[in-house]
Amino acid sequence: MNRVDIAGAGAFGTALAITLARAGAEVTLWARAGASEMQAARENTRRLPGHRFPDGLRVTGEIADLMADVLLIAVPTQKLHEVLPILPGHAGTVISCAKGIHLTTGLSPCQLISRDLPGVAAGVLTGPSFAVDIAAGLPTALTLALPDDTQGAALQDRLSSPALRLYRSTDLVGAELGGALKNVIAIAAGAVMGAGLGESARAALMARGFAEMRRVAAFRGAQDDTLAGLSGFGDLVLTCTSDKSRNYRHGQALAGARPLDPAATVEGAATAQELSAHAELDTPIADAVAALCQGRVSVQDVMAELLNRPLKQE
Repeated sequence: MNRVDIAGAGAFGTALAITLARAGAEVTLWARAGASEMQAARENTRRLPGHRFPDGLRVTGEIADLMADVLLIAVPTQKLHEVLPILPGHAGTVISCAKGIHLTTGLSPCQLISRDLPGVAAGVLTGPSFAVDIAAGLPTALTLALPDDTQGAALQDRLSSPALRLYRSTDLVGAELGGALKNVIAIAAGAVMGAGLGESARAALMARGFAEMRRVAAFRGAQDDTLAGLSGFGDLVLTCTSDKSRNYRHGQALAGARPLDPAATVEGAATAQELSAHAELDTPIADAVAALCQGRVSVQDVMAELLNRPLKQE
């Protein structure tokens, strides 16, 4: 029996649990709160309503129940430092499903895993996806990155399903950065559309944002081809063009086009703040998003500053 454990019962962790169990895996899903209610209702009514749990999915509130050799962690990046130290330590492979950079340490999710769980093989599952699409069984393609390609190939087979297609990579740095950096650009894209600046402006922002993503990734040692794949360009397109994206909606809210949702996880805000702290990087969009999220500037101020940058060769 293919057994996979998942730590984190938010929308994405729940959706992965549903699709893996639907494909025949035995899945244990750990929830910090509300586990007994979900187990009884056979549904995550708060985070992913309307999607019934398959028979092979069990929800637990006891983290010691996570005993499989493969553990997926679907916890927001800024909360990983709270969960990693309390994991039982049985997994040989720990796959991050988080996107972002940890604000207080500057570490990626996989770097946090390697620091707090020495000896495990750390990897990342990332790419253009919404939880509701995965749970509904709609076709989705993701990147699975592990440094050891043999290990990656074995896990690719275990985690893929008829509707969830995984492509593997050995570029852990690039896969993680693609998922983190695109959230910053998505906030900016939401602000552009929320301010009524139009789709042409959004397209220009996405193109320049992608160039900024590639600069940061190159600086941090990623392979450029990785950013052109699912975990970079693919995820950028999705999150910059859909109201399903929390980061995109947050940008719209900052522009006054919708109410701010204080309960939403907006990883792009913390990532922008971390990037803007590095003066050696040319990150005008990330700098602007950080200032906007912190309330130091208005959308109009940001756009005026970006549009007044010196003209240059593309």
